[in-house]
Amino acid sequence: MTFRRSADIKASKAGRASARRLVAGALFAAAFLLPSAGYAERLTAVIPTQTIYPGETVDASRVEVVDVTNPDLADGYIRTLGEIDGKVTKRTLLPGRVILASALREQYAVERGSTVRLVFSNGGLTISAAGSPLQDAAVGELIRARNIDTGVIVSGTVMADGTVHVVAK
Repeated sequence: MTFRRSADIKASKAGRASARRLVAGALFAAAFLLPSAGYAERLTAVIPTQTIYPGETVDASRVEVVDVTNPDLADGYIRTLGEIDGKVTKRTLLPGRVILASALREQYAVERGSTVRLVFSNGGLTISAAGSPLQDAAVGELIRARNIDTGVIVSGTVMADGTVHVVAK
């Protein structure tokens, strides 16, 4: 009986050892054959190839996408070319430096001092007049504009076609 028990113990130890070898082999194969998590999450950054001054439009010919090698780089920088499409710089961008998202803005749809169409709509009533924006603004921004005929200052939302839709008080 003792002989039989020791044989059972040896068999169970051999089974555990082969199971460990199997698991270790699977982990080894997964580590080398499957892409690792670090490789799949490779970080990139967009950097200028030349100096870009404030007010200039950023386009793909003036920047390049590079791999991020500094793991301590703070978040808030542009990672893909799609994020800069049609954007304008707010400050000087230097070659080889990451572009911060806060350094870019949308293009202005209306500019201060230009002439725009002011439109007020309420139900079936629509009133339009010539106006002058008191500030630069992109599409969707709320701005103040002066009615050229009356001098009254109104607030409105800038639309994609360059008109300002006046909000009721």
